[in-house]
Amino acid sequence: MSKEDKHHRHEHHLRRCCGCLASCLLALVLIVAFVALVIYLALRPSKPSFYLQDLQLRRPISLGDPSLTASAQVTLASRNPNEHVGIFYKRLDVFVTYQNEAVTVPVSLPPQYQGHRDVTVWSPVLSGESVPVAGYVADALKQDVAAGFVALQVKVDGRVKWKVGSWVSGSYHLFVSCPAVLSAGYPGVVGGGGNNSVSSLKFAQPTGCSVEV
Repeated sequence: MSKEDKHHRHEHHLRRCCGCLASCLLALVLIVAFVALVIYLALRPSKPSFYLQDLQLRRPISLGDPSLTASAQVTLASRNPNEHVGIFYKRLDVFVTYQNEAVTVPVSLPPQYQGHRDVTVWSPVLSGESVPVAGYVADALKQDVAAGFVALQVKVDGRVKWKVGSWVSGSYHLFVSCPAVLSAGYPGVVGGGGNNSVSSLKFAQPTGCSVEV
């Protein structure tokens, strides 16, 4: 057998070995993915439940022209309903909106692992200083205040992962929206010079939140 034939045979064997190795690696990846999918479908992780327990204004909401200043401490609770699935909260940004416009700066909560059936409570302070708002939003807020109530939304935007044993899923988008109705002891606005402020607003009652994952 010539040297050239030996060289071609060596290349042929090498290509066969590389092909077998690649096939084995691909098969291993497919098996692992299949097992993970079977575990995921068998356990069917349920999305967490969120509740807005409290919202306390740290100072009256004030209106500029047209801007809004607010500061509040919110108490949010989350419950993991799963018996065999843990939840990693990788990122959670909390903020308050009015008429679908953000009126506070997003606050990032620290990453958190939530065990099976566990409950987690956060109490961040949310604030916004002279946040620009559309003219119709400022007008709507003035009307709500005059009527004695303001309907806000506390929202959470983040990423979560599921954990089953040592297996951790990919990252999923989490979006939470919690209605927060504030009512005044009596309808009215105090202040002057074009800078009105709400004299007294209190959180009406704890509410459940809508959760999308």
